Amino acid sequence: MLGLKLPTDPRWVNIVEKNIEEILTDHAYCEQKATSTAISLIVSFPEYTALVQEMVALVKEEISHFKMVHDRILEKGWTLGRDRKDDYVIQLITFFPKGGSRTTQLVHRLLYAALIEARSCERFRLLSEELEDKELAEFYRKLMVSEANHYTMFLGFARQYGDRKEVDKKWNDLLEFEAKIMKNLSKSETIHG
Repeated sequence: MLGLKLPTDPRWVNIVEKNIEEILTDHAYCEQKATSTAISLIVSFPEYTALVQEMVALVKEEISHFKMVHDRILEKGWTLGRDRKDDYVIQLITFFPKGGSRTTQLVHRLLYAALIEARSCERFRLLSEELEDKELAEFYRKLMVSEANHYTMFLGFARQYGDRKEVDKKWNDLLEFEAKIMKNLSKSETIHG
């Protein structure tokens, strides 16, 4: 369903389980960045009313996910660590050239967002199926459903605002590029890395 060209190596969960504090910190910042992305889309493209309406709802949802993850961190007696670079996203956003029309820029941002959500969904599925901590596994199962909805929403908007054939080609090319990135990742306790 997600269309990812390279699935995550299931051994990634073993890395995560050795440092749950790190994955929760990274996850919290991913939710915060998703909130920021939605706000940025509102600020950058206010004339797309349907998108703005969905992004307002997404801001509320993503910040509530941040709180849920932060609460888990606190329940374990930890504090939220500092944010760190997301090598996955840094590499991913180099794919499309900068510039172009406003519509092209919007489509590219929507495709990036769709792919980040798709990869998060896939990672959450793995965590929900493989984590020994069943309560945490269930937590990730619930979040997996949200990520899948976000992925389809962003991809749907890209197809709505851009030429469908062109958008689908860009999407497939981006998926191929992302698979190359993933070959060098899955070695750390981060959501995307």
